[in-house]
Amino acid sequence: MTIALNETHDPALASWVSSANDTASDFPIQNLPFGVFRRAGSDEPLRGGVAIGDQVLDLAALHGSALDAQFDDTARAALALAARDTLNDFMAAGPAAWSALRLALSRFVRADAPAHPELLVPQTQAEYALPARIGDYTDFYTSIHHATAVGRLFRPDEPLLPNYKWVPIGYHGRASSIGVSGQAFRRPQGQTRPATGGTVPHFGPSKRLDYELEVGIFIGTGNADGEPIPVAEADEHVFGLCLLNDWSARDLQAWEYQPLGPFLAKNFASTISPWIVTTEALAPYRAAWRRDAADPQPLSYLDYPALRETGAFDIELEVLLQTAAMRAAGQAPATISRSNFRDSYWSVAQMVAHHTVNGCGLRPGDLLGSGTQSGPEPEAAGSLLELTGGGKQSIALPNGEQRTFLEDGDTVVLRARAVRAGLPRIGFGEAAGTVLAAR
Repeated sequence: MTIALNETHDPALASWVSSANDTASDFPIQNLPFGVFRRAGSDEPLRGGVAIGDQVLDLAALHGSALDAQFDDTARAALALAARDTLNDFMAAGPAAWSALRLALSRFVRADAPAHPELLVPQTQAEYALPARIGDYTDFYTSIHHATAVGRLFRPDEPLLPNYKWVPIGYHGRASSIGVSGQAFRRPQGQTRPATGGTVPHFGPSKRLDYELEVGIFIGTGNADGEPIPVAEADEHVFGLCLLNDWSARDLQAWEYQPLGPFLAKNFASTISPWIVTTEALAPYRAAWRRDAADPQPLSYLDYPALRETGAFDIELEVLLQTAAMRAAGQAPATISRSNFRDSYWSVAQMVAHHTVNGCGLRPGDLLGSGTQSGPEPEAAGSLLELTGGGKQSIALPNGEQRTFLEDGDTVVLRARAVRAGLPRIGFGEAAGTVLAAR
């Protein structure tokens, strides 16, 4: 399914929230991403909100007022669900409800509508929770550039395994350790390989801690167990996208990953951005999905007519790093790599279809990770493992510090934006996380 453009995508739209009209804003009126928030430091209940400029539109306050009387029945019912302390019920309501509420909110905050500043909370005064109860989390491995670069480090004779170009690879992650931007976590401990010539593994804090630049995919409407989602219908089951940092302890991973894949190397922390950008907001930024003619073409259950024209998303991705010393000196995080989600070897729809083809049921609020998104150029790598050649060469930061892997006190910030000539910038905010010393 290709989402049709409508009046909410009009690039000429402006808002009575003046900051939303700034071309540098992540959250213009054409975006309207959903999240869950409350005023920072308060005991207020968590509730749904929508980012607009540098403000949060309080959906619970809107729902509790008489102002939603101007919404149609579908939008008003959807508002009641989106105002709750998690978005799961709103996600379950389906595309018609999502679109109806987005249209109503777009009309509500337009420049020619009455202003209601009493419904706004400055984002600087808000704190965020996970936008949904994440029942299950699956992480994919969809960047062929990442898979090849990492494979070359460990299997130089066969960097890419034979199944990669046929099947979207994934593994079941840990939902309980997913946190929202601002998450701080202890450096993980675990077993690592024995020293050269030794037989007993070492136990202690990871010395090769890394980030992974990923896109998170939130499931909206699920599917019944035993009922696969056809790939041509998969987009209808996706509520929206966010940023995801799948923190990884590379030394733990190298020792434990055979024969069943990652375990303690990845289940200690994952960080997502607080705002979910809907697939409807991203409709103008769809891109052609490409597969080299020399590569195997997708099997029939992973292929559909619109795939080649609009199967990808043109989303610019960025990783920034701020060390403890930079923070103490008042220095901003420094960009260390950039890539683009359009380079993903497998599409979002293909991930959803493959996940369910065996009858696996997905539920509203389930999270899929895209896997590390690296580009074709070395500097577009989505992890330190790639940027440093497996830790063999360090990267230099503006203050003279160097890194091969993350050190205690380091903060990693992920950012993303969809940009196209003649259209407003659709931003994702950021997913920031900080490494604390091991216990």
